[in-house]
Amino acid sequence: MEIVQFRDSPSKHGFHALISNLPSDLSTENVDGLFLAASVISMQPLRESHRAKVVMTDDTPPLTGHDLIADYLTRLDGSPGVYRMLDRESRVLYVGKAKSLKNRVSSYARPQGHSARISRMISETTSMMFLTTKTETEALLLEQNLIKQLKPKYNVLLRDDKSFPNILVSREHGFPQIKKHRGAKTEKGTYYGPFASAGAVNRTLNQLQRFFLLRDCSDSQFDTRTRPCLQYQIKRCCAPCVGYVTAEDYAVLVRDAERFLGGKSKHIQAELAQEMQTASESMEFERAAALRDRIKAMTQVQTAQGINPQSVPEADVIAVHMEGGQACVQVFFIRGNQNWGNRDYYPRVGGDVSITEVMQAFVGQFYSDREPPRVILLSDAIEDPELMAEALSGKLGRRVQISVPQRGEKLDLVAGAQRNARESLARRMSEKASQMKLLQGLAEAFELPEVPRRIEVYDNSHIQGAHAVGAMIVAGAEGLLKSQYRKFNIKGDDLTPGDDFGMMKEVLGRRFKRLLKEDPERKSEAWPDLLLIDGGAGQVSAVREIMREWGVENIAMIGVAKGVDRDAGKEEFYRTGKPVMALRHNDPVLYFVQRLRDEAHRFAIGTHRAKRAKANLKSPLDDIDGIGPKRKKALLAHFGSAKAVMRANLVDLKAVDGVSDAMAEQIFNHFQP
Repeated sequence: MEIVQFRDSPSKHGFHALISNLPSDLSTENVDGLFLAASVISMQPLRESHRAKVVMTDDTPPLTGHDLIADYLTRLDGSPGVYRMLDRESRVLYVGKAKSLKNRVSSYARPQGHSARISRMISETTSMMFLTTKTETEALLLEQNLIKQLKPKYNVLLRDDKSFPNILVSREHGFPQIKKHRGAKTEKGTYYGPFASAGAVNRTLNQLQRFFLLRDCSDSQFDTRTRPCLQYQIKRCCAPCVGYVTAEDYAVLVRDAERFLGGKSKHIQAELAQEMQTASESMEFERAAALRDRIKAMTQVQTAQGINPQSVPEADVIAVHMEGGQACVQVFFIRGNQNWGNRDYYPRVGGDVSITEVMQAFVGQFYSDREPPRVILLSDAIEDPELMAEALSGKLGRRVQISVPQRGEKLDLVAGAQRNARESLARRMSEKASQMKLLQGLAEAFELPEVPRRIEVYDNSHIQGAHAVGAMIVAGAEGLLKSQYRKFNIKGDDLTPGDDFGMMKEVLGRRFKRLLKEDPERKSEAWPDLLLIDGGAGQVSAVREIMREWGVENIAMIGVAKGVDRDAGKEEFYRTGKPVMALRHNDPVLYFVQRLRDEAHRFAIGTHRAKRAKANLKSPLDDIDGIGPKRKKALLAHFGSAKAVMRANLVDLKAVDGVSDAMAEQIFNHFQP
């Protein structure tokens, strides 16, 4: 058993804080003391070598910085593993991996030779934690998992972890459906992707419908059609729902669509040209004309897609550009010799971080929960490409190649990605400078004690109290922070329908309650500096009451209300203890506040409409325990509608395939108590 000591925990409370910083998949047990058992990654079983013993040494004088790290070195060996640096409050400052923990940690024990960022990190370190692993590859995987969970202050962080959409050719029906898919790949079928955005998926789906006439309707719509839909009329579907095409002919169309997604469009065109010639010779002129239109559409797409590589069938192209202490990473997705779009990222970096460090951190975090391609092309080398390739190969189940191209088409792809990264960062820096100027103007106009870093804007939406929702949007120096937006389903049973004051109280109460629970000392960036409330004196008073109740009265708050004639541009602003004020009609700060208010209104309205639409589509069968999608589908197929199920007698319910006698009685009793 490998044992590494943790020391200098000043109190029992501090010790529990250390444990609370561990990932959720770690467990504890008592065997001659307290052991912390850690699974390197969730797919691997717990191993004896992944245990670390915790030793409380309150009797030793506390050490910090270089002295603390030098003291740890006496008890470390050359095992691979992961180390964590923590501050006085047991918050993780940095997570790193090492081929040899002793050698890596010894570099921090030297007083000289560190950048300003690393020197600050060392000076703030009051304790360290270590987990040993069997191999350096395991250490790399564990490091990326911990960084993603703990978000350490001094690590380079990838701040956008959204999933990418795919195209799914579903196999759960005799006539496969082609559709957009995002999330876990649980549905049977073939997945193609990732695409950089929903827009890229929609464009590709549009092309596939024009070329191959595949259906995009749901299975329930397909099964209930009695005549062709509009998609057939505009030549985007071959109408398999009403028998206009056989299952065999439709399967050929599906095969061609999948070959197109695999980059074999030229082979398809050649085959279509031969079919067109045969149809023409057989005097099947309508069929020949339809094939001609498909060939023409595919040719137009290929002409427009001049950026598609010829020698790179599958790759992710990643390029970094750094300037002014900021970084932009561009990722291009190449699949089937086609460019499926790009996405830009702005990781959190420090002023003295190198491009190599940014690229290393980005690649590790980006693929921690995504499937890597066979080839990854980088603009700049990472520290250990062989190790990263080995880790990603194990995840993919086949060899992954990581390279920095020096010539040819691959170099052109990287150069294009780097140009996009440079231009994107320039635009972002310009927008950020303008945003900072607006925030400074906002602070001056409303006499705020400091320029707000985080502004939260709240609004409600409902129709006479029905489907009521609250919405929060967030803005800061980087503009609108859409990943921070939050929705609130109004839950108050004692609220009078349409009580906007009561709804605002509930929303703000839940928001502050959670903030105080997660960060009672108010040291994180999640706490707002300014609240903007859509409303006048009444809303401001209601919110102030909530803030007083939760003890957060020192947060600035402004109510935004339209003037007497409710014209945009004549907004009135309400602040506690100060007279109502207005801004000049052409004041940039006024336009800025209006944009924030309008964005909150848009988000609230969209949330309300989605909730209302979901309620309208809800089936009475959804309220019955044990009725899942399959039984629901069987009941609707048997009876034709939910109303017919509600009126059915017990004997008919028992006759439905997949519905047991007990379930039939439960359904019958639910509708006929």
